[in-house]
Amino acid sequence: MWQASNVYFICSFAAIGGGLFGFDISSMSGVLGTQAYKRYFGGPVSYRQGGITCAMPFGSLVGALSSSFLADRYSRRSSIQIASIFWIVGSIIQCASINIGMLVVGRVIAGICVGIASSICPVYQAEIAPKEIRGRVVSLQQWAITWGILIQYFIQYGASWVGGGPDDPNQPTSAFRIPWGVQIVPAVILFFGMFFLPKSPRWLASKDRWEEAIQVMAKLHGGGDVNHPKVLAEYQEIEEALRFEREEAISSYKQLVVPRMLKRVILGMSIQMWSQLCGMNVMMYYVVYIMEGANIASPLLTASIQYILNVTLTLPAIVYLDKFGRRPSMLIGSFLMMSYLFVVGALQASYGEPNVGALKDKTNSDISWIIHDNKPVSKAIVAMTYLFVCTFATTWGPTSWTYPSEIFPTKIRAKAVSLATASNWFWNCILAFAVPPLLWNINWKMYMIFATFNGAAFIHMFFTAPETKGKTLEEMDDVFDSGIPAWKAVPKGSRLDQLQRDIEAGKIKIQHPIGGAPAVTEKEVEPVVTEPPAAATT
Repeated sequence: MWQASNVYFICSFAAIGGGLFGFDISSMSGVLGTQAYKRYFGGPVSYRQGGITCAMPFGSLVGALSSSFLADRYSRRSSIQIASIFWIVGSIIQCASINIGMLVVGRVIAGICVGIASSICPVYQAEIAPKEIRGRVVSLQQWAITWGILIQYFIQYGASWVGGGPDDPNQPTSAFRIPWGVQIVPAVILFFGMFFLPKSPRWLASKDRWEEAIQVMAKLHGGGDVNHPKVLAEYQEIEEALRFEREEAISSYKQLVVPRMLKRVILGMSIQMWSQLCGMNVMMYYVVYIMEGANIASPLLTASIQYILNVTLTLPAIVYLDKFGRRPSMLIGSFLMMSYLFVVGALQASYGEPNVGALKDKTNSDISWIIHDNKPVSKAIVAMTYLFVCTFATTWGPTSWTYPSEIFPTKIRAKAVSLATASNWFWNCILAFAVPPLLWNINWKMYMIFATFNGAAFIHMFFTAPETKGKTLEEMDDVFDSGIPAWKAVPKGSRLDQLQRDIEAGKIKIQHPIGGAPAVTEKEVEPVVTEPPAAATT
């Protein structure tokens, strides 16, 4: 069977799994404002609406925790296909929902897919890509998420005009069934398309399937030549790392709590936690409520601009993340998002008022705090919201997926990333449930809480997150175990580059395992002619 060999194509296609995450995020926001949804499901607000929304993050939490078992046993590629099946089944149940219970079940099942895909797609991309573009191609995951959000939102926005429009009290249920049915399509494409993508060479190597691993690396990085210096250097790096992991018995969950690994696990889980507590998904799930509170223009249309900005501003991160670095992105992003949220909270506190009496009508009955008849303040709140989204899209959005997927050894990478992603979904679930009652009960103070979280994230990342750009996955032990404080620059350069230059110059000879035993030892790495054997290095 033909298999793709272009790294950009492979990682872009796998990112459809991220697109399903995006479909999930906006699967509710576009229907919340329609009369069909409100009438058919009894006008859920506060805790009831929070329960419906958080059903999918709850399923995603379950999926993330189970993803490492699937990825380690059946391969990264197969686990993504299994995830697609969950999405298809869950979407069918949502589309056919006749009550809230059925809707919640469908969202939980679809959420299992998103949990698996959001854990394993970045791992698959990181293990496929060379170090020079790893940040770029893993960032495609975030870009796919933003596209999923945008596409699903506009499908919902278009479907909201079914019948007499979103304000028609007799609007048919197709206003929400159409978008929940259409979202099946990308999962079908992902399931069948993955057959034409290679399995992760690092996963193949971890299963001692060295010939397949070498052949995949040759197609990806050596133009099909198994003796290409880059392929041989990468093989040597992976083999040495796996040999060390086996000697240290690094393969079980026990290794995740070994001190040298625990700090990385906590860091990965913290990055995913802060990506939720920064407030971005609040903007995505409940942007309609926020725009209603600002009392400006059409909430659905104003919100759509935010989604377009999210897609557009992710592009700079894709292009520059490998040059600019992971650490500056997180620090600058946290500081700016904190500033914008403090401004929004201050404006809401100073110019807002309770939504009661004559201010309350059928179009804004689902919010308790509103900016009344003050267009400059309303515009300022919307502008700060847009700036917040732009900042997240260029900083924390891509980095929060790239960083956790690259800092762990091969044998425990899927396990550790599954825990990091489970952290994402744990907080996602809590926020999806808690934000409606928070908006209802404490109003503007909610923005202050999330601004404070961003300040805490800034401090945490400053002291614990070293730069990882330009390093291979096998060199992360050097980055984290060197004893250099996170705020100091790690030495530039990579062992892989030097090894490749030595192979090209004929200083080092590496025997690839095609047709032979897959073990590489000191004897196999020999100097070429004049140097004595003692000078051989690996």
